[in-house]
Amino acid sequence: MSDISKRPTRTPRRVREKRANQLVLVGGIAGVVAVVGFLLVLFTSFGAGIPLLAAIICGVCIYLFRKMTT
Repeated sequence: MSDISKRPTRTPRRVREKRANQLVLVGGIAGVVAVVGFLLVLFTSFGAGIPLLAAIICGVCIYLFRKMTT
């Protein structure tokens, strides 16, 4: 009986909820910035760097959120 392993320590629920909420907020804001930025790229002479970076950030947040909730 001495070799029974302990349960792995889990992150508290509040911390996981807070992290998921932050991922949704950051991903949503980055998505809006990406869409508006790409529209500005199409209709003005705005550079495409910031919208591309925002789209990448949005994609990473979506991936992390889905990984966390499944």
